[in-house]
Amino acid sequence: MTARRRQEGTSVIPGNLHVPEDCRAVSEVLSRVGDKWTILVVSELGNGSRRFNEIRRSLGSISQRMLTLTLRGLERDGLVTRTVFPTVPPRVDYELTKLGRSLLEPVSGIGLWARQNRAAIQDARQRFDAAVGSAA
Repeated sequence: MTARRRQEGTSVIPGNLHVPEDCRAVSEVLSRVGDKWTILVVSELGNGSRRFNEIRRSLGSISQRMLTLTLRGLERDGLVTRTVFPTVPPRVDYELTKLGRSLLEPVSGIGLWARQNRAAIQDARQRFDAAVGSAA
C-alpha cells in the first residue's frame, strides 16, 4: 500500500500519474475521435475510398457542413486523404491513411462495446435518476 489510501476496487499505479504532455496528447486525440461523427466517418471509410455524397448518404442525418468539418479535421490530423479528380463536376474521394486505418480497431472496439452495453447503461441511468429524484 502506498501513502495514498486505496479505495475499494481502485488499483494503485506507481509512478507519476499526471504527466502534462501525456494528458495533452490523450486529450487532443479524444477530442478528435470523441465527437459525434468521427467514429462513424472513420468506420465508413474503413470499407474503402468513398466520395463525399456516398459518405453522407451512408450516415443519414449528418449535414453537409458537419461532414465537411469532420473530414477536414480528419485530413488535418493525417487520418484521411482527399483526392480531387479533374472531371466536370470535380470528383473528390476520401480514404483513410495508414494512420487512419490504425484507428479502425480501437474505434470498432468502442462501437462494439457501446452496442453491447447500451441497455446496461440505460438501466444504470434510470436507477441513478430515480435515486437522485427521490433524494431531492
